[in-house]
Amino acid sequence: GTMKRFRRHGHESQRDKHKQDLYQFNKTVEHGFPHQPSALGFSPSLELLAIGTRSGAIKLYGTPGVEFMGLHDENAAVTQVHFLPNQVGMVTLLDDNSLHMWTLRLLFVIADLFTATFPRIPEDYVGRRNLECVEALHENPLNPRQVLIGYSRGLMVLWDLDRQRPIQHFLCTQQLESVWWMEDGVNILSSHSDGSYCQWTVTGEDPQTEPEKQETPYGAFPCKAISKIIQLPSKQGPPFLIFSGGMPRASYGDRHCISVIHSKFHEALDFTSRIIDYFVIREPSALVVLVEEELVVVDLQSEGWPVIQTPYLVPLHCSAITCSHHVSSIPLKLWERVQAAGAQQTTHYSRKPWPIIGGQNLSPDPPQRDLLLTGHEDGTVRFWDASGVCLYPMYKLSTAGVFLTDADPNDNMNQGSEGEWPPFRKVGCFDPYSDDPRLGIQKIHLCKYSGYLTVAGTAGQILILELNDEGAEQMVEATVVDLLQGQEGFRWKGQARLDVREEPVLFPPGFQPFALVQCQPPAVITAIALHSEWKLVAFGTSHGFGFYDYHQKNNIMVKCTLSPSDQVAMEGPLSRVKSIKKSLRQSFRRIRRSRVSMRKHHTTNALPEINARLEAEALHEMELAPVQRKIEARSSDDSFTGLVRTLYFADTFVSDSSHSTPSLWAGTNGGAVFAYVLRVPSLERRAEDPVVAHAAKEIQLMHRAPVVGLVVLDGKGTPLPEPLEVAHDLARSPEMHGSHHLLVVSEEQFKLFTLPKVSSKSKLKLTAVDGSRVRRVGVAWFGSRTDEQLESSLVVLTNQGELHVISLPSIKMMVRYPCIRKDDVSGIASCVFTKYGQGFYLMSPSEFERFSLSTRWVVEPRCLVEAPLQMRPKNPSSPVHRDQPDGVPTEHRLAYDLNTTASTTTEPRESLALERQTSHSRACTPRERSARDHHLCLLRPNTVSPPNPLHADQPLFTPPASVRFTAAT
Repeated sequence: GTMKRFRRHGHESQRDKHKQDLYQFNKTVEHGFPHQPSALGFSPSLELLAIGTRSGAIKLYGTPGVEFMGLHDENAAVTQVHFLPNQVGMVTLLDDNSLHMWTLRLLFVIADLFTATFPRIPEDYVGRRNLECVEALHENPLNPRQVLIGYSRGLMVLWDLDRQRPIQHFLCTQQLESVWWMEDGVNILSSHSDGSYCQWTVTGEDPQTEPEKQETPYGAFPCKAISKIIQLPSKQGPPFLIFSGGMPRASYGDRHCISVIHSKFHEALDFTSRIIDYFVIREPSALVVLVEEELVVVDLQSEGWPVIQTPYLVPLHCSAITCSHHVSSIPLKLWERVQAAGAQQTTHYSRKPWPIIGGQNLSPDPPQRDLLLTGHEDGTVRFWDASGVCLYPMYKLSTAGVFLTDADPNDNMNQGSEGEWPPFRKVGCFDPYSDDPRLGIQKIHLCKYSGYLTVAGTAGQILILELNDEGAEQMVEATVVDLLQGQEGFRWKGQARLDVREEPVLFPPGFQPFALVQCQPPAVITAIALHSEWKLVAFGTSHGFGFYDYHQKNNIMVKCTLSPSDQVAMEGPLSRVKSIKKSLRQSFRRIRRSRVSMRKHHTTNALPEINARLEAEALHEMELAPVQRKIEARSSDDSFTGLVRTLYFADTFVSDSSHSTPSLWAGTNGGAVFAYVLRVPSLERRAEDPVVAHAAKEIQLMHRAPVVGLVVLDGKGTPLPEPLEVAHDLARSPEMHGSHHLLVVSEEQFKLFTLPKVSSKSKLKLTAVDGSRVRRVGVAWFGSRTDEQLESSLVVLTNQGELHVISLPSIKMMVRYPCIRKDDVSGIASCVFTKYGQGFYLMSPSEFERFSLSTRWVVEPRCLVEAPLQMRPKNPSSPVHRDQPDGVPTEHRLAYDLNTTASTTTEPRESLALERQTSHSRACTPRERSARDHHLCLLRPNTVSPPNPLHADQPLFTPPASVRFTAAT
């Protein structure tokens, strides 16, 4: 007995070591645009951009690949971000009235705070109004010991910090919004609530009661406030004047505009969401604008002021994401063709390089080319380069052109007409309004070897597309498939199908549709499978499944899965909210025609909130219905038993154990699995002879839980390769001598059946105690860093937000990690796994969180920021002329090497190394998650002794220094 125990212990420790070699959970990088941004900052000397959010997150970006992240302990919005002079650090102000200092320096200092008490202000001015709050602070660009203080009622005071007294008062009659001190140190601009701005001169005459000049750019009629104004000299000719707001109140009061005026050029840049803040990169070379839903960078040096394409912070949610699909290791030829098609869509962008280039990206080149495809509510599919830290847009496919939709071709507020005033130009790509929700993409499958793509939508449409390097005009004929098969007593009450255009359509280079399958009833497509070698596409809805031969363009087989009690399946996903959504859509379209922009957040208007709630309900019903339906109390008369959850093509043993044959497997919500044997003609006869299918097997799981995954394992217990993978020498041929097994993954258990007999061999139950249900499943390959050998496993995400890795073919639980909060239903529903143990899920509508379960494949930022040493003037009162607005001299540098081991550079350089924290004990809130799991953070070390690398067992995040102000009682 003792020997047995010892042996078992040795075996266990060996198994544990094996697990440690293969599996390791990390959240590695956040792709996309921060949710609810609230503040913007920029350091010209470090060339870093900072964005603060309403949840207290702070994100820094430099050259592509250089990314940092931090989080305030307080759950409060960041209202201001300012980089500190002479050091790598910044101060943030939160809306709970607290100040926080962030730094990578080994010592930290909080600046002395002073309260200025003002002597007598001209009595006739005070008598007319209360001063109210401080609206603006701006220091003299030539002498930082002089500060201009602006009060909201209009008074501006020039204050001497050394002598603690005022130098000059500027008495303005209009409510103040912002001030700007010009670089000459003599002229000041003030902008006001009535849409005007004034220019004042620092003369020393006190008080100054009249401005040098006053102007209302869009005047005559009442205008909205100019909330911020900047004037910068240019190398050639007159200065650039840039201001936000100031629009005529009645006609364009709800537009989100920034006006740029230079010489005779004048444009009102029109954004589709609220402006948070903006700054200009000096020359002036670029205008960087943070709006609520995207970051837009305008090239001020090129003719026409084109937009510069962003390499990161791309708004993934230009139109709401409805599904995702990941493809690993794309062949170079396909990659280059997709890239070329995408390049033709970006000719309107500036040719100038990205202007924010701080830090150094030390990440090695990605080992392979990976694509992430996102399907959107407006019928587009976007292709993203997901190989590295930056999720970069490659190509956009639009499917709307195939159909006749409600879209009005004149319903386009893109460009202002010639001679229009104000001279609007629409910028940015965020456009959340879909002309027809039936266009929404529900399923995507791309074959990387053949270049065939299939996309399926919300109204029963399945498009099959192929890649063409030239534009082509072609008809897309619809093959209508009746999934009810003449069943009596069912009447579809949902949406109508989309109407197909009856004339040829001109498709641009890229993926072009050549076949369309239209399911009747036109319900949401819930599953698809593509076999590019056999040239077949299988599709399923809540009514049944079928498959289509896209080589001969005909449908081969249909199976209705409805039972007589499945009446609810006939309601359709949109019927409950359809009418009110449609009327809202039509009213929005009318509003747009009346030249009103699409304002997303308006505090006095409840309509957008109602619309957002209805959108959420409809999406919950539409996209998430197959995934989210409560299944705890499932019985055979459940309303959605016939819904097809998964489809799978396999070359395996279905009829007898000596001859393998092509087959199609389908799994339903009611725990049924159907198998069909296919006869696919030989290559020579493929165009003439029909593909024939006949029913071969039917399995009914006793526990009747929805079947969410099907996998056939070959004679060696390895999952069958993808179509064409063996033909391209990228996988070994499957083992056809031993017996094959079918793995059926239901929401509640994993069950292995022998083929062809379909007798149960083994099973693994997911714990039913905590109500765990499988939500997402995928096959992934894992390997250690040292061993070339790969082994396949099953990766599973549950409704508890936990990730499980399950071994194949033994179906044993290997590891489990908390990943997503269990109440984050849409985050769990959006998860997609990669072939090599990574994954993506939507942590907000506009951001993917990327994670890795593999020790071997991890994509994460590795970067270096070289920082100036602190340079303090010996005499603090002496004026300092500063070329850089944040006052950072760049001669002496201190290197901070992030996510690498301690640097071994010689004095005077020092370094501070940060390591990623890899231990996780529980699922966290979005704020906790960001704080605990992100690999790179701006932080202050715990000690001031010689710098040591910060290790994973130390706290990753020390709170920044903070000060809180309370209002005087």
